[in-house]
Parts: sequence; C-alpha cells; structure tokens
Amino acid sequence: MSQDGASQFQEVIRQELELSVKKELEKILITAPSHEFEHTKKDLDGFRKLFHRFLQEKGPSVDWGKIQRPPEDSIQPYEKIKARGLPDNVSSVLNKLVVVKLNGGLGTSMGCKGPKSLIGVRNENTFLDLTVQQIEHLNKTYNTDVPLVLMNSFNTDEDTKKILQKYSHCRVKIYTFNQSRYPRINKESLLPVAKDVSYSGENTEAWYPPGHGDIYASFYNSGLLDIFIGEGKEYIFVSNIDNLGATVDLYILNHLMNPPNGKPCEFVMEVTNKTRADVKGGTLTQYEGKLRLVEIAQVPKAHVDEFKSVSKFKIFNTNNLWISLAAVKRLQEKNAIDMEIIVNPKTLDGGLNVIQLETAVGAAIKSFENSLGINVPRSRFLPVKTTSDLLLVMSNLYSLNAGSLTMSEKREFPTVPLVKLGSSFTKVQDYLRRFESIPDMLELDHLTVSGDVTFGKHVSLKGTVIIIANHGDRIDIPPGAVLENKIVSGNLRILDH
Repeated sequence: MSQDGASQFQEVIRQELELSVKKELEKILITAPSHEFEHTKKDLDGFRKLFHRFLQEKGPSVDWGKIQRPPEDSIQPYEKIKARGLPDNVSSVLNKLVVVKLNGGLGTSMGCKGPKSLIGVRNENTFLDLTVQQIEHLNKTYNTDVPLVLMNSFNTDEDTKKILQKYSHCRVKIYTFNQSRYPRINKESLLPVAKDVSYSGENTEAWYPPGHGDIYASFYNSGLLDIFIGEGKEYIFVSNIDNLGATVDLYILNHLMNPPNGKPCEFVMEVTNKTRADVKGGTLTQYEGKLRLVEIAQVPKAHVDEFKSVSKFKIFNTNNLWISLAAVKRLQEKNAIDMEIIVNPKTLDGGLNVIQLETAVGAAIKSFENSLGINVPRSRFLPVKTTSDLLLVMSNLYSLNAGSLTMSEKREFPTVPLVKLGSSFTKVQDYLRRFESIPDMLELDHLTVSGDVTFGKHVSLKGTVIIIANHGDRIDIPPGAVLENKIVSGNLRILDH
C-alpha cells in the first residue's frame, strides 16, 4: 500500500473510532438525571475534544532538536525579585489575589481513605487547616480579603465540603469548584468503560479526574472566574495542597502587580534547583521562541538520560504558579490553551487495562504572553507525598507559625535530610504506631529504615543512620537512644516486664 493510501486508511479508522466514541458518550449522557444533565454534557464534550486531539497526536510531543536552554532573563533569581522590596500598601496588591489549591487527590498512596488534604501533618493540623491558617493570618495582618478556592474532584468533593463548616468563623472566604469527570477508556478498543453516569458499584473505576490542567476549563465553567474578575481580582496563585512550602509570597505578587518594564506578565512558574531526588521533574525550556514545560513522559527514549542531567537542565517546576485571570478568560474563550496530553495507563481491580487522558496545569505556560520563571529557594517546595516526607515535616527540623513551616534556625545546614522509610511505614497509621515520639533530627543527614523497626520516645538521630531488620527480625530502638553515624541490623527486642 502506498504511503498516501496508508494514511487515508488510518484517517478512515480514526473517524470511525471517533464516531463510535461519540455514540458511546451519547448513551452515557442519556442516563444522566435532569439536574446533572448540563454538567455531565460539559464534561463529556470536554472529553471528546481531548480524545480527538489524542487521536491526532502520535509519538513524543516534542522535537528534541528544537529544545534549547531558556534565555537568561526568562528565569529570574528570586533574590532579584525580593530586592525590589514591597509596596507601601501591601493590602492593595493582596486584594487583587485569589489563592487556588489543587485538592483533587486522595490519600490512598499513604494508606488513608478520603481526601489527602484531610491527613494530619503537624500538631493534629491537616493540610487544609494549615492553608486556612496561612490565609487567615494574611487577611488579619493586612486587613485584606484574600479568598481560598479549592479545586476538588468527584473523589474529594463531598468529604471536603463536610469539613469546610468548621472554618465558618475564620476570616477566609472559601469557595469550591469541581474538576471534570472523564471516562476511562479500554486500552484495546479505546471505547469508554462506563455504561452510565453513575460512579458507584461496578462503575466506581470507570471515571477519573483528568489531571490539574483541567483547572482552566473547570474554573471558567464554574462561573468563579467571572465573579473574581468582577470583584477586581487580577491573579490566581495555584499550587498543590500537599506542598507545605507553597505560601503566598508578597515579593512575587508585587513583581506581578508592578512589573519593572511596565509589561504585565501573564504567567509565572516557580522553579527550583534540581537535586538527585528531582531528576524526573518537569523542566522549563525554550521551544520555538516560547518558554515551554517539558515533562519526562514527552521526551524521546534516546534522550531521557540527557533530560535527567542536572548539568543541562538545572531546574524543575514546583507547580507553584501565578496566572492572570484576564488572560485565562481570554484564552479559554478562544479555546487557545494548549497543553500536551499525558497518557496514563492503569489496570483496574478486575485486571482490565485502561488509559486515562490527562493534562498538566503548567504545560499551558506557552499559551500565555510574557511568561516568566522565578528560581525560588528550595523551601518553597516541601511536598508531602510519602510518610518519609511526613516524618520530616512533623520533626523539630521545622517550626510552625500561623500555618507556615520554616526550617529551624537550630539546624546548621539549610538542606533537608534524605529520609527513606521502608514498606512497613507506608501507611500513616503504621508509621504513627512505629514512632512513640518523632525523633530529634536537627543533625540528621540521611536516614534509611527497612523492616520491622520501632522507635521509643526521645530518640536522637545524627549524621547517617541506617537501620535494617531482616525478614523475621525486629529492631526496637530504645527510648532516649542517640544514634550518630550508625548502622543497626539484626535483632533488638525490648519487652515490657
């Protein structure tokens, strides 16, 4: 078959597949109750657009030869932004801001049911408690009205709304909106797995929230975007709710509200220097004359090692983003926000292989005008993805003030220790059971724990500490123990008598 004939044949197959998906989506839509019909229709229309693009795109979405290091002035050091100082009237710039937290994730990877934002991280405070405390502190300090907006998913919405009642007396207006609900598709047939709109029973796994790139359309469709523009708000500060370093930074906000060259910046991405732990993080590059976020999934296999190299790509995206509301409205209405599709393969409980199509919020940077990267201190990137991260933020390495965590002044080195807790610590409840109290970690560089290990009260860890209990063994670190540059292995039982 000639090349033209082959591509025509592929085009016919593609059109037939789109038609089949359209029919399946129509069948699903018919099952929507009347009060959910419009909302479901918007979701399924959004999915159809994404699916259409998925069928058009083949292979890695970047041409490696076109990737260049970003120009020097397109990524500014934070020190330079900070050196400009603050305006005389801080409240006037704060009143232009809306804080948006991405709150669609569940706590399943840490063995918790329900929204991840409701896991306790410090002195019984949850991620959500700390966020509310931070913004309330701002509003009280500067007599402002900075609202908090939570982007929930269908997985987290109900549980989050129940909890929000406890903040009714706080000086923070809290709004929520839901990201879309898209159907997972069978990896072989590429048709939706769902047969109707319900997401209970056998349909539980048929739906998914399509990544945080969905924020632009969902925020716009919720009506909140127009409400905030009507109130005179100009920027949103978007970040993951599990990044405890993502607090409102007044210097960055001032830079946006009073641009030094008079040209308003529509999109700021906070980046920070890579360490060995971050080699997979998305990086900012120059591509076809624009700043562009490149994720590891988009990189051709032959260039993955180069992508991971700390010498060529020194920084990665923290997902702390500052975005102009007016620009989101303009681009959304022109359907001009371009984000690469992330194809995420999953296996359902019954063994069925599916794929879910997602997008990432930072990928839209190339659609905005006058975008900027700001290289911020590592302290603005403090994500809690595992119990190893949780141990760090619960420890005396950090002090808590008005919802914000800061590195203790007693720590001589500003770097965070490397902590690796084994599989016995994966679930939060197991992790808490294994520590009678959180050890003193002020002088710790590296901790590895593997196997059945428990820690007594007031343990102190310094330097490099490695504790390995082999299969069938158990190690109880006694109360008050000081371990400095030690390897502990074998069996150490402490029994009450």
